[in-house]
Amino acid sequence: MATPLPDKLQTAVVTGGARGLGVHIVRELHRAGFRVVITDIDPTPAEALASELDLAGETAVTAKLDVDKPEDFQSVLDKVVARFGSCEVLVNNAARTAVQGVLDISPSDFNAVMATNAGGTFAGCQVFGRHFKKKGYGRLINLASLAGQNGGTATGAHYAASKGAILTLTKIFARDLAKDGVTCNAIAPGPLDTPMVHDVLGDNLDKALANIPVGHLGAPELVARMVTFLASPQASFVNGACWDANGGIYMR
Repeated sequence: MATPLPDKLQTAVVTGGARGLGVHIVRELHRAGFRVVITDIDPTPAEALASELDLAGETAVTAKLDVDKPEDFQSVLDKVVARFGSCEVLVNNAARTAVQGVLDISPSDFNAVMATNAGGTFAGCQVFGRHFKKKGYGRLINLASLAGQNGGTATGAHYAASKGAILTLTKIFARDLAKDGVTCNAIAPGPLDTPMVHDVLGDNLDKALANIPVGHLGAPELVARMVTFLASPQASFVNGACWDANGGIYMR
């Protein structure tokens, strides 16, 4: 199995990297020595983050990517390879969060959330998986969710179902690409201390905290460090796994 030299600067593409958890992932990967490509549907915050990390634009760059458009993944990959020679890591982080009662979800809304979350992850793994397979090395990391494991309590059925689908896709890509030096893993965070979670929980925050065995929300920095380890060459024996970070809400 081909493994990049330790002193080789590796490139990681992060979807939805300009906001929320994505920002923490981008920061941690960059701090760990990865060149980061911050992709987002809105280029403005991505450009601001890239400038903050590296004003020279050598180790932090941006690209516009809409995960609803599979062709965007190929376009970004082509640009990354043209500029840096190769790409070693894809973090599928971008997702739509939806809170809605199961009886109130229209088929079109359900399909839209599934297409963005599960469809975007599939497209990313497929496009980048082909590149990784050809070069004999790669890391695919998918952001799943506690909602995909327990059916969701504060989110909609469409969001929970999409995250459950991501867990299954992770296993499939992990199995099919392992022989080519490519690993695929998922991380399933529970409620994190982020603006999005605070917005979703609203006045129910205290009730939610009471249901978390450790008694507090998770730190997004922890999830970012998990991503960074799974992105490293040292994580070659972790494949098809789902790493939980939920404070003990869901145990298996």
